[in-house]
Amino acid sequence: MRIVLWDVDGTLLYNSAKAGTYYHDAIRQVAGVGPSPDEPHAVEHGKTDAQIVTERLDRWGGDRAHLAAVSQRLDELSDAYLTDAARRTAAPGVDAALHAVAEAGWVNGLLTGNSPHRARVKLAGAGVDVAAFDWDRSYFGDRAVVRSDLTAAARADLAGATAVILGDTPADGAAADAVGFPFIAVATGAYEQQALRETSAALVMAPGGGPAGAAGRARAALSRTSRRTRQTPSSARR
Repeated sequence: MRIVLWDVDGTLLYNSAKAGTYYHDAIRQVAGVGPSPDEPHAVEHGKTDAQIVTERLDRWGGDRAHLAAVSQRLDELSDAYLTDAARRTAAPGVDAALHAVAEAGWVNGLLTGNSPHRARVKLAGAGVDVAAFDWDRSYFGDRAVVRSDLTAAARADLAGATAVILGDTPADGAAADAVGFPFIAVATGAYEQQALRETSAALVMAPGGGPAGAAGRARAALSRTSRRTRQTPSSARR
């Protein structure tokens, strides 16, 4: 099997400036703590939900034992992504790129900092076909504080398969490097192409070009990566 493990925020979907309010609200409602009025904005691109929540709990004097309950409340608040007021926007050509990956004989999976529910409602709200993904071969960060724990789980589950990480941040690349997965970067998020070229990315794709361009870039990226990719070692089976 060959599989592309897509990131969600900044890759399949454009980032949202309002996303942080859900974390604030969930933590405040469950743990009763919140930021000081003068707290500077934290850079959280590439972090998992669990990492974001635990770091905020630590900063605000909360208890990490609230993580599971905060994650559950975050799922509930995230149903707002299905409404017109909060729905996210898909990057141009996403559906065409997913179709091109499948036509090339690859499986579309997810490796994201979101929970399964948050990933699903974000994608569905943005009009992305959630049936395009193999949800049984997808990996989620609502309980994983370290992103490389997700790639480690993927390596164990996908032993003998060829897996590629596709994301928009250096953190995606570092998590791929930790287990020897190839990394394809796309500059649709917070990082410019130059910053992504400084990672281990086998290829850095520019945004734009519409559906046809996205499909073409997806096919070209997989063709190029196939020549360089390494198989997941069978010794990693659990």
